[in-house]
Amino acid sequence: MSAPTPPVFDELFQAQFAQLVAWRRDVRRFRSDTVKGETIDALLDLMQLAPSVGNSQPWRWVNVESKDARDRIREDFARCNAEALASYETDRAIAYARLKLEGLQVAPVQFAVFCDQSTDQGANLGRRTMPLTLEYSVAGMLATFWLTARSVGLGVGWVSILDPVHVAKVLQVSEDWKFIAYLCVGWPQEEHIDPELVRHGWQDRTAAGRAVITR
Repeated sequence: MSAPTPPVFDELFQAQFAQLVAWRRDVRRFRSDTVKGETIDALLDLMQLAPSVGNSQPWRWVNVESKDARDRIREDFARCNAEALASYETDRAIAYARLKLEGLQVAPVQFAVFCDQSTDQGANLGRRTMPLTLEYSVAGMLATFWLTARSVGLGVGWVSILDPVHVAKVLQVSEDWKFIAYLCVGWPQEEHIDPELVRHGWQDRTAAGRAVITR
């Protein structure tokens, strides 16, 4: 059997993909409109094509749907956020307090994403000397999810101000699952090409990560 002919991604597609990357945002302000289950299912199906070390596919999704679980996650965010605020000096603390850092109250879909560190899939290929490649694989998949969700008009917000141990306890997951990300997913309330942290004066974009060192 002959191999299928690979697609040609023309200049128009390349330009549209560049726009997709530019318009991907960490969304914190959501409309309360529901997201169809089949839309989410299609995204999760596509995520199975994301790259992973040894084809291990170590990502594990928990749909956080119950009021009790969401309330406990919000309580943990409030505690962690207060601790973070207290850690800044006055000027930074004032700026921090003005930021909206999560969409937990409104986002219709919320996922906790874990890395299954005990998976046998992939037979340990590529991670004997770098076991963190399992977690890197989950992070790479999440970047793919973020762009794919944006391509259908959905916004994604990554809430990192949470206690991983508390999240795992609330959601009663396996001890072998390491918490990687809490995602709020829904329809954005507003659209901006500039990141919220830039727009509100917290941190500008820089070229620090653009430098390439040659040895």
